[in-house]
Amino acid sequence: MLIDQNLSNFSDIAVQTAFVIYAIALFISLAYYGRMQSVIDARRAAAADRAQSKQKVAAGGSPYAPGADDAALADAAVAETTPVKDPSVLEEKADKLGGMTQMLLWLGIVLHVVAIVLRGLATHRFPFGNLYEYVLMVTAGVLIVSNIAMQRKEWRTMWPWILTPILALMFYGSTKLYAESAPVVPALQSHWLPIHVTVVSLGASISVVSGIASLLTMLRVWQPKSAERGFAGVVAKPLPSAKKLDQLAYRLGIIALPTLGLGIVLGAIWAESAWGRFWGWDPKETVSFATWILYAAYLHARATPSWRKFSPWINIAATSLMVFNLFFINMVVSGLHSYAGLN
Repeated sequence: MLIDQNLSNFSDIAVQTAFVIYAIALFISLAYYGRMQSVIDARRAAAADRAQSKQKVAAGGSPYAPGADDAALADAAVAETTPVKDPSVLEEKADKLGGMTQMLLWLGIVLHVVAIVLRGLATHRFPFGNLYEYVLMVTAGVLIVSNIAMQRKEWRTMWPWILTPILALMFYGSTKLYAESAPVVPALQSHWLPIHVTVVSLGASISVVSGIASLLTMLRVWQPKSAERGFAGVVAKPLPSAKKLDQLAYRLGIIALPTLGLGIVLGAIWAESAWGRFWGWDPKETVSFATWILYAAYLHARATPSWRKFSPWINIAATSLMVFNLFFINMVVSGLHSYAGLN
């Protein structure tokens, strides 16, 4: 079947445009991240000032009370002339940057999805035939899942942590993994292709967001809220608490586990149709199953009080193994799935 090169070119342009929009959104989200640090500092300064005022009232004293020494009077005068930043004003300015980031992300997602659709129309098939197209699917999925799961303002500080690896993956996919529009190899010419790969890419997208949330959970455990210290404390300050990050990772993990499991089952059914067996311990099958086991172990550890503190590390290990499966197994190890990186 002939390839529509014009649609393929438009798809490439849409990907490049989405990449630029995501990059702009990343810079704005970093500005928002910095503004939120100032907002948090202002809130804590205001809280400390209120606490100090209450202590003075409780003590029944005032720097202007009769008998106050000159030093106390001087301190009070300096305090009155020192400008105090209003947290609400700073937060209002930061919210504008946060809103801009959200709007840019939705615009980028629309173009991202258009690129995937155009790629499919150009090749007259579902655009799941090679690693380049799979990377397009997963990166779009991660951003869609993130936008849906992180609607509230408190999650906006996670965007730099999500956009950075997504942009790196899109850049690598568009340069090193890029494949010209073409029909898929005979082994992939099956009605199972869109079913299996769609479910797997959805599970992978949810898992990536869950893994990033667990990684940030460990950063927050190391740098607790209101007790940050050093450079790492400055970096972690705008993030939600470790408890909230852990809850986000867990809720996404609950969805990711059955989704990935369904993807493995569908892959086994396809394998029986294509190769005459459900399971053959092919490298990709083996690592995919090991990844699923790790996610099951994560949920089990998360629900077990004595193992709960180790659960984020298990989730991070599962996400790392999934990334290893995506690149190393597909591109280096020889197996029945080796064609995944080719047209």
